[in-house]
Amino acid sequence: MIATRRKRIGPAALACLLALTLSGCGLSAELERERNPAREPTPTPTRTRAAQPSAPAVSETSPAVPAGPEASPAVPVQQDRGCPPSGLRIGTGPVDAAMGLRAMTITLTNCGKKPYELKGYPFVRVLGAEGAPIPGVRTVEGTDQVAMAPDDPGPEALTLGPGESARAGLYWRMAAEDGTYLRVAPAAGRSTTTVRLPDPLDIGPENTLGTTAWAPAA
Repeated sequence: MIATRRKRIGPAALACLLALTLSGCGLSAELERERNPAREPTPTPTRTRAAQPSAPAVSETSPAVPAGPEASPAVPVQQDRGCPPSGLRIGTGPVDAAMGLRAMTITLTNCGKKPYELKGYPFVRVLGAEGAPIPGVRTVEGTDQVAMAPDDPGPEALTLGPGESARAGLYWRMAAEDGTYLRVAPAAGRSTTTVRLPDPLDIGPENTLGTTAWAPAA
């Protein structure tokens, strides 16, 4: 019988063989040894939070940022006293209210020195606090489209002598937005005058403003 000599496995090879069985020691381990022969521990990368953007430095000379929208420019309106260059002066009465119906009277006074001919309906636009027309408000001749408004007597030709006045009625249904100004002309196509209202005109968007024809002021 031929005796065979068993080759003894060294401790290092045995350890690698055991590691290969348990954790895949082999080529990857050999490559690691080549990269790091001194077996120094590989530093573990640490997670860092993303840098938060720092607030910009505020210079003492930097202009202040406004907290809200800029103030509206002044709306040029008819002066409280005197006669305008047109020789016509627009006035407004208080707002009367009843069951959702609103009514207001506007007057046109000839403060000039010549007679003024007038016929038909006033031209009226409702403006908000910034002086721009309230979107969607329709001004119509007559009162048929405003529920519960009185009948319109219809137009008639008038001649206003110096110091004489005519009046017209405005009718609308209550809504959520207030009108601050009225832009008024004796008729469409004539020069307009803007007046500030003593009482807000609560007509709101998508609403109808009915007008009656000019009539002699009582």
